[in-house]
Amino acid sequence: MTSRERFRETMRYGTPDRVPYFEEGLRDDVLERWHEQGLPPDADLAAMFHVDARERMPVNIEPIPPMERPITTRADLDELRRRLDPADPRRLPDDWPARVAAWRSRQHVLELQLHRGFFLSMGVRDARTFDPVVYLLHDDPRLVHDILNLYGEFGARLAERILTEVGADCVVFSEPIGGNDRPLLSPETYGRFVLASYRPILDAARRGGVETLVYMTYANARPLLPGVVRAGFNCLWACEVNVAAMNYLAIRRRFGRDLRLIGGIDLDTLLQDKAAIRAEMERVIPPLLAQGGYVPLADGRVRANVPFEHYRYYRQVLEELTSSPGF
Repeated sequence: MTSRERFRETMRYGTPDRVPYFEEGLRDDVLERWHEQGLPPDADLAAMFHVDARERMPVNIEPIPPMERPITTRADLDELRRRLDPADPRRLPDDWPARVAAWRSRQHVLELQLHRGFFLSMGVRDARTFDPVVYLLHDDPRLVHDILNLYGEFGARLAERILTEVGADCVVFSEPIGGNDRPLLSPETYGRFVLASYRPILDAARRGGVETLVYMTYANARPLLPGVVRAGFNCLWACEVNVAAMNYLAIRRRFGRDLRLIGGIDLDTLLQDKAAIRAEMERVIPPLLAQGGYVPLADGRVRANVPFEHYRYYRQVLEELTSSPGF
């Protein structure tokens, strides 16, 4: 099977030849540290470990030019509307026609990101810009609705523009919405303001033939998941999580086949010894593999404090557990 076929078959609860192996995201500082630990400078990690190729379309979904401050007034909304033109040629790279032609015969997984999530869309970048946006939810909820609905309309029109030219294997919504203890918005507030604004984009993606609608979130978003599933998302990719709260085994018991899963392996375990790494992977992978709709992966980017020997062992156990007889 190609990487694309393998991913699509997995997301359909079908019978792939094996699960997809995604790469976690290895930065240059990680590779530099690993070279210090003995990894040859010319080592080809793609040759050392099986990796299924995937690519994210280079689509600009931010205001053009970017907004300079949080969006808190009607004047800001008018300016945002001018900067969120889905037909702006700068949204796509200059070589877009050539890319589209190549993608039509692709063998890898092609992702399309359509939203940056509530806080980034509202202009929150740090603690200083956080308070004005949160107060706005109370002081002018209609303005918040209008801002998010504008993003929803923009995302839907951009999806229609792109998906008439080339199909995507999944669409991705990135949602940094909370800390390790809880989300920063209540489920009711999040559903009323945020999820309602996502529905036009999800509908456009479905009309464009996209089957896998990915909710990529961080830390602890567990209280939001019932609303996320009701809104139409059918795949969860949780990163850098509170493992106790975002336990994939518990999430699968709660949502069953309604929610496919990517990730689920505690990245912090790679800082421990090999016995701990194996124990974590044996806890998560076999039961989820048996149910299908699961791509096993560490729950975040590998950082430079992870020894290369631990990473190599993690990849070794991953292939061992996913290629055993009966899978």
